[in-house]
Amino acid sequence: MTWDGTGARGTGSIDAGTGAFRGLEYSQPVRVGKGKEGKTSPEELLAAAHAGCFAMSLAGELRNEGTRLAVTAMVVMDEVEGRGHLIRESQVRIRARVPGVAKTAFDETVRTAHEGCSFSQLLGDADVKVTIDAELED
Repeated sequence: MTWDGTGARGTGSIDAGTGAFRGLEYSQPVRVGKGKEGKTSPEELLAAAHAGCFAMSLAGELRNEGTRLAVTAMVVMDEVEGRGHLIRESQVRIRARVPGVAKTAFDETVRTAHEGCSFSQLLGDADVKVTIDAELED
């Protein structure tokens, strides 16, 4: 990881140790929702990691052939008096096609997957609210 410039006006770049990505740029303006311009933020990376972890946890619980999951997460930051900007919530959205699964069984499986997702647990331990909007499609 590198960073050049001030916190507000600088830019950085992140490399994954596995080589999965190199030179992924990030900046403060992206962090507060201004001008993506091909850059990312630590919060966006956390959201992607949470969605990926949740998708793997849910797929592992379902074990149904033909399962199709679309999982996204959005991390919400807010200013906390005396503490600055903190991550306060991760909003997980799931759209799933799971042949042969009833809605009640699906909802229970989503709860189990949430309990088994290490990122959900990490966020919960950090007093970050995790909300889940799960829809079972036909």
